Order: sequence, then C-alpha cells, then structure tokens
Amino acid sequence: MNDQSDKRIIKKYPNRRLYDTAESKYVTLSDVRELVLSGVSFCVIDKKSGEDITRSILLQIIIEQEEDGDPMFSTDVLEQMIGFYGKSVQGQAGDFIRSSLELFQEQQQRFQEQVTGAMQSNPLTSSFAEVAQRNMDTWTQMQKSFFQAAGLGGTDKKPQD
Repeated sequence: MNDQSDKRIIKKYPNRRLYDTAESKYVTLSDVRELVLSGVSFCVIDKKSGEDITRSILLQIIIEQEEDGDPMFSTDVLEQMIGFYGKSVQGQAGDFIRSSLELFQEQQQRFQEQVTGAMQSNPLTSSFAEVAQRNMDTWTQMQKSFFQAAGLGGTDKKPQD
C-alpha cells in the first residue's frame, strides 16, 4: 500500500494503540480486520517514524485468525514458507503463491457464475432458491474478504471521510 493519498489513515502510537483518523477514535486489530472485510482502503502509519506498517498490522491480524478456530496454514506449510526466506527462490515463491491465489479466486468466481446460471435456467422452488442465493452471497463475501486480506482483491470502495 504505497499511495496513501486516497486511503483511510490509521496511526500507530508508541503505546501500541491504533488511531483511526477518519473516525477520530482508537481502534483494535479487530476493527482493522472489519475494515478489510468491508473493503475499506487504509494505510497504517507509525506515528513516531512515519513508516508505513500496514503489512505488519495485516500479519498480526492473520496471526490472530490463525490462533482462533481452525487455522488455514499447517505447521508444515509455515515451515516451508519460512524456508524460502533468504534463498534465491524467495521472489519466485512469493510470485507463485500470489498467482496460485489469483487462479483460485478466478476458479471460484467461475464456479459461482455457473451455479448462478444453473439456478436461473432451471428455477427451483422459491424457498430453495432463496437459501441457495443466501449461501452463495455468504460464500462470495468470505472469498472477497480472504482475498482482500491477502492483498489480492481490489476494491472500488473509497475510504470513508
């Protein structure tokens, strides 16, 4: 997140507190996670140094998510990812992971379109169709949130002033 001009600014103070300048209030990592899920573009700035620490904050959110419930990354996967750092393949590994996630997202979008098309061409009972649509909407939002959190899903939403 390099261009900060059109993003909501969150400042991180030396006391580790996060301050949302748009809302004029202190926020938690959970609040920042909600910004990601809502598609709000933001940037976290270290108040003392002026450094953009958005990646660090996003990684903290991922750590919290991994500790709660069912983790996405197994110990083996994390060890393999750590093993790539500092090696000549580090950049290639990052590109491969990014490309794989983009492909996964595209496949999921195609699947959703096919299911939606099948529902429209072969009308089901109205109650079943409504339940299926709600499930599809929930699935879509989960995917969108995941990919936005991973930095892969662009959003057209503007930051709130």
